[in-house]
Amino acid sequence: MLLQTVSPIEVLGTTVLFALFLSLTAHLAARNVLGDVDPRRALYVGPFPAVVAVVGGAFSIPAFVTVPIALAADAAMFRWSYERSPRTVLAMTVIHVVITVLLGVVLGGIVLLLATRPT
Repeated sequence: MLLQTVSPIEVLGTTVLFALFLSLTAHLAARNVLGDVDPRRALYVGPFPAVVAVVGGAFSIPAFVTVPIALAADAAMFRWSYERSPRTVLAMTVIHVVITVLLGVVLGGIVLLLATRPT
C-alpha cells in the first residue's frame, strides 16, 4: 500500500474550512432556536469539533469515539458562547447536527454531480 503524504498547509486549510462550515451551521442552528443572534458567537463553536474530526481522521480513530467527543465539544461551545440552559444547548446541538448533515449531503451531492459531468 502506498502512503500518501499530506502537507501541514493542506491539513490547516481543511481544518479552517471545516471550522467555518461548522460555524455557519452553528449560526443557523442558534438562529433557529434563539431567534436573532450575533453571528460572531458561532465562530467559537465551529473550530473545536473540526479539530476533533481532523485529528480523529489523521490518527484513524473510529467514529464511535470521535463523534461523541465532537458532540460534547459542540455542546460545550454552545453553552459557553451563548450562555444558555442545558436544555436549550441540547436543542441547539441537535439542530446543529441535523443542519450540518443535510447541508453536507446537499453540497456533497452538488460537488459529485459537477465532478462527473461530461466535458
